[in-house]
Amino acid sequence: MGILGWIVLGLLAGLIAKAIMPGRDPGGIIITLVLGVIGAFVGGFIGRAIFNTDLGSFFEIRTWLLAILGSIILLAIYRLVTGRRAHA
Repeated sequence: MGILGWIVLGLLAGLIAKAIMPGRDPGGIIITLVLGVIGAFVGGFIGRAIFNTDLGSFFEIRTWLLAILGSIILLAIYRLVTGRRAHA
């Protein structure tokens, strides 16, 4: 997956994670993108460690699920560290 694929995957995974865990988080599109890209790396690590799989191609469902899972984990950690609560 090229850099453009990582950017698109990261942006969409970050948006989906923020939609699943709504709340008042700082940052706009750039922070969401960074959340998603780092979340994809975290998801890939989780996939390798637990399921003995890796992020596949851009079009595989496990790639998307692992990236979204990693993004949700990062968002939850951020909220725990900063003490922010979700306000819908």
